[in-house]
Formats: sequence, structure tokens, C-alpha cells
Amino acid sequence: MNMRLSKFLIVFLIAVKIFAQQDTTASSFDVYVIDSFITPELPHKFVLTFATGDSCTSKILINKKSLNVSEIFTDNHKLEIELDKLKLDSASFSYSIIAKNKNGKEVTTESYLVALPKRLVIAPEQDVGIFSICLGGVIFAIPSPTYVYAHGAHHLSLSKEIPLINFYSIGYNYPAGYLGVEYSFIDESEHKNFLRFGYKQIIQVPFIKYISPGIDAFTDFKGYNGLCVEFSAGLFQIQNIFTFYLRYRYNFQLIKDGEDFHEISIGLYSNFFSLNL
Repeated sequence: MNMRLSKFLIVFLIAVKIFAQQDTTASSFDVYVIDSFITPELPHKFVLTFATGDSCTSKILINKKSLNVSEIFTDNHKLEIELDKLKLDSASFSYSIIAKNKNGKEVTTESYLVALPKRLVIAPEQDVGIFSICLGGVIFAIPSPTYVYAHGAHHLSLSKEIPLINFYSIGYNYPAGYLGVEYSFIDESEHKNFLRFGYKQIIQVPFIKYISPGIDAFTDFKGYNGLCVEFSAGLFQIQNIFTFYLRYRYNFQLIKDGEDFHEISIGLYSNFFSLNL
């Protein structure tokens, strides 16, 4: 009797194991990523399309944040979400897909990395060829008209800033900051020519494009050296390449009895010709 019971138990356990393996195989499925990209047009969106080997509900984890994709059972899944809503804090993000079928079987994919473009990509239908490049270069070369109040006198000035190196950390419409060089000519002033080099921080805000505090070192090549602090506001964009800004700058010397002066200017900012990091 014990021998028969033992054989029965052995056969029963083997049958259960085979059934479990068949059930697991039947309930398993794969996830296939079809598209994963960022749209070039405004507002910029992350678009993800994928398919599953079984009807599933699905969600994704973006930097450990969970977002629903399909709340009903389907084998075709698509997500579109504006980048601003993701509140990214770096120039890239990772995501993984979690899908669950009707039997409760859940599959989690590997982690995929998405790198944010460091400059605006011009769609083919918007690209008008070499003419647009030349026109952009001409606009980029336009100097910024500036009002200068120095030593009790009023002056007009022209200046041109060139962003040299951009640093990206949040999104990609604007860098988080940049190093730039600027040349200024002040008409009818004792100190006419200035060269500045400094850093500007860019903070994107609602209603306008950005605000930007900055600090520069300057020289007139004749011993008139100092520092300047500034604050600018990017008000609106032109053709998604240039941003019209308004800037205030305070210039001062560190030596005793150093002379200071003030500037208010308008201009066009673009990182189109800069090195991006």
C-alpha cells in the first residue's frame, strides 16, 4: 500500500510540474519596442510605441516614475507625453516597460536610455537650404544696442556676445548655462573698447522663455579692469532659433575708488553656433 501511494505521489508531482511548466509557457509573452523618439516641434514630446505578444495592460517607469500607457487589455500600446511634464533633471532619461496579461503574468523589460537632443532639429519641411543658414548667420551677427550710464554721462554702445560652450542638464530648448565672450564699443567715452568673458545661468520659467543671472570679468586693454553682474530675461523666440532678450548689467572695479557704470541692452540670443556639452 505504501509502495502504491509512493508511486501515485511521484506521478502526481511529475504531472503537476509538467502542467505548471506548460502553464508558464502558455502565459509568457514578449514586449517589442516599435518607436521611441522625441518630437522636434513645440511642445516637445516623448513618443513611445510598442507591441505585446498577448493582450495586456501596460505602464512605463521613467526614472522610477510610473506612468500608465494602456489601462485596457490590448496588444498595441502608445504613449505621448510632453517633456516639461516629466520634470527631467538631466540630459537623458531611462525607461522600462511593465506589461501584465489577463492571467496576471507580468513582464518587465530591460532599461532603455533616451538622450535628449542638445539643439533644436529642423524638420525637413522647415529647412529652406543654404539661404536659411546664411540669413541665420547675418541675424546672429547683429550687435546689441545698449544704453550706458557712466560717470554721470549717457552713452550709446554696441556689443556682441558669442556663447562658446553650452552646458545641458534640463531639457534641450536652452542649456542650463553657458560660457561666453563679448566685445563692446562705447561711443564718446573715455573707455571705448571692452572685452568680457563670463558665465550665464539660464532658468526656464513660465510666461516668458527664461531668466538669466550672470557674472563676467572685463578689460579695456588699458588697465581698466573689473567685474560685472547682470540679469537678463528671454522674452520670446524668433523661428525657434533666436530669443529676444532684455538685459541689465552693473560694471564695477575692485580697486579702491574704482569707477562703475550701468548698462541696459536688448539683443538676440542663440546657441546655434556653440559647442554643446
